[in-house]
Order: sequence, then structure tokens, then C-alpha cells
Amino acid sequence: MTDVAHATVPTAARVSDTYRWTQLAIGVGAMVMIANYQYGWTFFVPDIQKKFGWDRASIQWAFTLFVLFETWLVPVEGWFVDKYGPRLVVLAGGILCAIGWVINAKATTLNGFYVGMIIAGIGAGGVYGTCVGNALKWFPDKRGLAAGITAAGFGAGSALTVAPIQAMIRDSGFQTTFLYFGLGQGIIIIILAFFLFAPQPGQVPAAVQNAIVMQSRRNYQPTEVLRHPIFWLMYLMFVIVGAGGLMVTANLKPIAVDWKVDSVPVTLIGMTMTAVTFAATIDRILNGLTRPFFGWVSDMIGRENTMFIAFGMEGIGIWALHVLGHDPLWFVILSGFVFFAWGEIYSLFPSTCTDTFGAKFATTNAGLLYTAKGTASLLVPLANVLAVASGGWHAVFVAAAVMNAVAAMMALAVLKPLRTAHDRAVGETGTARPVAP
Repeated sequence: MTDVAHATVPTAARVSDTYRWTQLAIGVGAMVMIANYQYGWTFFVPDIQKKFGWDRASIQWAFTLFVLFETWLVPVEGWFVDKYGPRLVVLAGGILCAIGWVINAKATTLNGFYVGMIIAGIGAGGVYGTCVGNALKWFPDKRGLAAGITAAGFGAGSALTVAPIQAMIRDSGFQTTFLYFGLGQGIIIIILAFFLFAPQPGQVPAAVQNAIVMQSRRNYQPTEVLRHPIFWLMYLMFVIVGAGGLMVTANLKPIAVDWKVDSVPVTLIGMTMTAVTFAATIDRILNGLTRPFFGWVSDMIGRENTMFIAFGMEGIGIWALHVLGHDPLWFVILSGFVFFAWGEIYSLFPSTCTDTFGAKFATTNAGLLYTAKGTASLLVPLANVLAVASGGWHAVFVAAAVMNAVAAMMALAVLKPLRTAHDRAVGETGTARPVAP
């Protein structure tokens, strides 16, 4: 066999679009099953506080630890996915997710809940990072849309279980709810894992190259990505936008309780529910829809232009929720608007990362950027401390609105020119010439 033969990378036949969409659908299904581990947590907090008497900030450290371990280990899990494929990591993730909430069901100490949420976080992160990375690889021609649809499974996946979880907590207790939902969701993830595959060379179309969506002409190793100023700029933007949304996610019910709107009936679009149940349901639906919507928009008008629009909307929405949210109807409507303007970060940032640094190591590189969500989660307990110290949520909402406004301006004034210069430099040299900030 010749040296040329040794160097040739075998290619597989191009698969049908139906096969690609099937792979995407399997990933979405797995994402739906991990959604409650984050978005369902807010419903457990008041009952945990009532049963054990711990202060709210201490309980919310369990949520922070979940997000930290969900995100900060994704690069490691992504390395396994890029090397060995998605099936093994998602299988392990489903097992860990189930174990985590079973521990929560038995916990009688804060440390017990911390351990349970850490284990669940590791499992959920493995599933999340794998499914998003797999979508980025299967759809180089529709990267924003594919990442958005996959992330939508996580954002909207808990919408249908908002009422059942609250009903089970009310009728059977939060511990039973942790047990049954944890086991059920984990088992479904395990089953789906066996049907996930990564694309082989030649199975997918080439990446789209145009003036609107800048695509990398080479694949960057994770070690190169960590040395690049564009990565750290996106990381900072991810943190400051992510923090506001996570604060609302973790504290939606406590905020509603403090504003005395949680149990007030609200009628909207022909349905009547309590304000917090209505808000949580709509929030999750819109938090899911925004991801493919803004992903698709970014495929059309560019990533940075879309970031400017969405982050600006988020800042306005957070401020409006603070001003008008004491009215139950406005609480429902504006919390939905906030989630719609926030959830798109989980499609825009991974697609921008892969556009910039290539698809070969997409799972690992997008995972490195995803750790920004964990960094942002560190601000969630601080939000509770600030709310207590200031006697309300005013300072928290003001800070979140300002941070989103800053990120919107950074998208156009800093990120876009940097990526344009980077794309031009790589195009001219064909190498990874660094671009100064």
C-alpha cells in the first residue's frame, strides 16, 4: 500500500436529509429529558425550604452546583464524543441524571442536595454537549437552525411537565417527585443513546460560505481556541447575558411569591392558571422557540447582528418585568418575553463558535464556550444575597438589564469587527494567524 493510500481519508456516501433530521430528532428527544433538571428546580425550592427551614440562598447553591458541573465538564465530555462518538457519553449521562434526582429524593441535608445536583449536572452536561455538538456536525449548511432546534429541546422540554410536577409535589411531596421524574427521564435518555451516531466524512454537505455567515476555512484544536481573543470575548458576552436569564430561571417562583402574584389566577389566550404556573409554562415554550427562530435568523442576517437584536430585547424585557411585573398578567407576559429574548444564546454562541473555529472539534470547542453558563451561574446565589441586602429585587433587575445592553453593543462594536478581521486573515494565509484584540 502506498503512502498516498495511507494518507487518504475514506469517505462515506452522502446520507439523505431524512437521516440527518432523524439524528437531530433523537438529540432533541434526549434534550427534552434533561430539561427538568434545570427548569423544574424552581418548583422544588419553596417546599425544600418549608420542610427543612434552610435559607433560600443556601438552597440555591444546589442549582449553582448543578449548572457548574453541567457546563464545566462539557469540554472533557466533548473530547470523548469527538474521539469515540456520541452514544457512550449520552448513555452515561442518562444514568447519572437518574442517580442525581434519586439522591435528591433521599436527601435530608444541604450537602445531600448538593451531591445530587452535582451528579445530575454531570449527566445533563454530557447529554447537552453531545447533542448540540452532534447537531453542529450533521448540519454545516444550517448550523444556526440545527443548534437552535436541538437547544430548543432543552429550553421548551419541560413545558408539558410544569403542571404535572407541581401537582405531584402538592399531592405526593417533592421527594416522590424527584424519584419518579428522575428515574423516568434517565431511562428514556439511556434508550435514545443507542440510536445516536456521528457523521462520517462525506455524509454531510459542505459548510456554507457567504458574506453574511463567516465560516472558518480550517479546524482549530481546542488548545488553539483557548489562546484566541475571539473565544474569550464570546465567553465574556455569554457570561453577562447568561447570568440574567439564570437568575430568573432559578428564582421565578420565589420572585412571584415576593411580589404576591404566584397564586393569582390569570386568564390569557382562553386559558386560566395561577400566574406562576402560567408564566412557567409560557416561559419554557418561548425559551424553546427562540432557539431555532434566532438560529434561523442568524443564518439569514449574520450572528452578530442577531445578537444585537436579541440582547437588546432582553435588556428591555428585564427592565419592563421589574417595572410592570407586580401585575399578575404582566408578570406572565413579560417573563415570557424575557425567556424568548434570552434562550437564543444557546444557539447563537455554539454556532458562532463553530463558524469561527471549524467543525472537526465542534463538540469540544463549543463545550469550552458553554462553560460560560457555569460561570454565570455563580451570580445566581449572589442575586439572592443582593435581593435580601437591598430589601427587594430592584438592584438585581437593574444589573441584569445593564449587562444585556452592554453585550448587545459588544456584538456589533467588538465581536463583528474582530471576526471579520480574523476571517480575512485566515482566508489570505490559510493558516491560524492570530488576530490582535
